[in-house]
Amino acid sequence: MDATRIKPPLGHDNAWWWEMAAEGKLGIQCCSQCQTLRHPPRPMCGVCGSMEWHALEASGRGTICSFTVLRHPQFPGYEYPLIIVLVDLEEGTRLTSQLVDCEPEDVRFDMPVTVKIHEDPDGFKLPVFAPAGSGA
Repeated sequence: MDATRIKPPLGHDNAWWWEMAAEGKLGIQCCSQCQTLRHPPRPMCGVCGSMEWHALEASGRGTICSFTVLRHPQFPGYEYPLIIVLVDLEEGTRLTSQLVDCEPEDVRFDMPVTVKIHEDPDGFKLPVFAPAGSGA
């Protein structure tokens, strides 16, 4: 991965998440009315409809619920194959991310993972996951 990675658009509803990532934290949005956790960030709670929310710092621990291995199309700034995982965080919500420090043939359902903050050469930080115990 290098500085040519496609950067996300930052807006009112998601800039806080990227700011937490820049601080080395994994954020989760929480409804201030019903306490429902949600990801990706969005303006309104899908359960109660409230537009009031706050951010929590996640533990960064979870298990792989599902995964896929991407080989094509290949975009600049990424090393292929990419292992894309759906992680069940221990807080009770799910997050899609990349699995690093693991070969595609070694990925398995229910694999314990921990967050690892990847930093591109240009300083952009992105939460990714690695197998638990891999030195993440």
